[in-house]
Amino acid sequence: MHEFWWFGLKQAYACLFGGFLLAMMVVTRYWYPLEGLHRYDFIFLAAIAFQLLLLLTRLESPRECVVIIVFHLLATLMELFKTSEAIGSWHYPEAWVFGIGNVPLFTGFMYSAVGSYIARAWRVFDFQYAHYPPKAATLMLVLLIYLNFFSHHFIADIRWLLLAATVWLFYRSRVYFRVLKTHRHMPLLLGWLLVALFIWLAENIATYTHVWVYPDQSNGWQMVPSTKLVAWYLLMLLSFVLVSLVSEIRLRAPEPISRPGKRSWTQVSRPSRWKNQR
Repeated sequence: MHEFWWFGLKQAYACLFGGFLLAMMVVTRYWYPLEGLHRYDFIFLAAIAFQLLLLLTRLESPRECVVIIVFHLLATLMELFKTSEAIGSWHYPEAWVFGIGNVPLFTGFMYSAVGSYIARAWRVFDFQYAHYPPKAATLMLVLLIYLNFFSHHFIADIRWLLLAATVWLFYRSRVYFRVLKTHRHMPLLLGWLLVALFIWLAENIATYTHVWVYPDQSNGWQMVPSTKLVAWYLLMLLSFVLVSLVSEIRLRAPEPISRPGKRSWTQVSRPSRWKNQR
C-alpha cells in the first residue's frame, strides 16, 4: 500500500501539465469573470505561464519542453485539417484572438500534455524495456498513423490494420517501472491502453465543459463514443515514439547465470546520442 501510494503521487506529478489544463477548462466553464479576455485566450496564456513556471522551478526539463513544442506543432496542423469547413470533425464554439483559421492556439497544448506526461513518467519511473522493437520500425508505424488521421477522410481508413501492426510489433514488449526500489513490469500494450482510457475520460470532461463540440453533441452533451479509444490508443503510440527520440531507451536483456537452466534480467542501454546530455 505504501508503494501504491507513491505510485499515485508520481502519476499525479507526471500529469501535472495535463491536470492543470483540465482544471482550467473546468474552472473557467463555471466561473470566468474576465470580460476583456476570451476564455480560450486565457487558457492559452495560462498554459504558457504554467509551462514557464515548470521550467523555472525545474519541475520540467528542457527536453520535455522540446517534446511539448513538437507536439503543439503537429497537433495544430491536424486541428487545422479536422476543423476545416470541408471536414468538420469537431468545432470550437467560443470566440478567440490567439488562433489560426478555425483553431484557437491553446488546443495544441491539449495534445502536447500527452507528450509531457509520457516524458515526465519516463523519467520519474525510470522506464526500462524488454523486447523493444527496432526504432526504424516504430518510426515507420507512427508515420503511417499520423498520415491516416488525414487520409481516412478521402481513402480507406486503415486504423484497424495499424492497430494490428502495433500488436504484432509490440506484443512481446514489456515496460519496467520503478516506484521506490523494485522495478515492476507490465505489457507495454496494456500500459498504453490504460493511458488511452484515462485520456478518453479527460476528453469527456473537456467536452462537457464545452471546450470543443463534436457534431453529435450540438443539441446537448453526450459521452464521447468508446470507439474514440482506438484513435487515442494510436495517438498514444505516436506520442510514445516521439518521446523515445529524445529519451534513452534502456533495455533489459536476459543473461545466463551460474545455475544451469536459469536466466536473470540484466540492465543494458541502447546507444543514444542524447546519453551525454542526461
